[in-house]
Amino acid sequence: MTTGASAPLAPQRSRARTFLPLGIAAWLVLEIWLLTVVANAAGGLTVFLLLVAGAVLGATVIKRAGRRAFANLTGTFQRAQEAARRGEMPQADDRAGAEDRNGFLMLGGLLLMIPGLLSDAAGLLLLIPQVRAAVGRYAEKRVERRMSAAPPGSLQDAFQQARIHRPDGKVVQGEVIREDAPQAPREPRDPRPPLMP
Repeated sequence: MTTGASAPLAPQRSRARTFLPLGIAAWLVLEIWLLTVVANAAGGLTVFLLLVAGAVLGATVIKRAGRRAFANLTGTFQRAQEAARRGEMPQADDRAGAEDRNGFLMLGGLLLMIPGLLSDAAGLLLLIPQVRAAVGRYAEKRVERRMSAAPPGSLQDAFQQARIHRPDGKVVQGEVIREDAPQAPREPRDPRPPLMP
């Protein structure tokens, strides 16, 4: 027997959740096929040396990017402490470009460490500063677009609300409450609850 109200529909599965497993499976099959083609053409030892060289280069890149990120973090803390000693508000760094893309540099190193020729090619591309900067700008635009379209009360909305409090000069959402403005007199409340409703 059906009633007038219909059952709520199940949420639609996102495209990423639908196609991601298929994409990973296709990528793995393609990597294995490319390794066998190169092994047939150049020999198994060549493929082994390529994989070892990719792992060593990837570890070196990750180590270098990690050191650079730690140096940037230490410098930021030192500048904040110096500004606090002078009684100033620490300013946010607006360093754009390749040196601010340590995450993509680490991703490039990780892709080099993963066995496979396609992942090595993608990792080598991310080692180029111009490619890293272009991918970083694209990722920032995508994240900004996703955050601006977040429904109220969602995790993305909470992240956006927390992010607007950065002191980088951006206009922030909010409400101004002036404490020096005259307030309307409040009616005295009876501390006793009513005996009968």
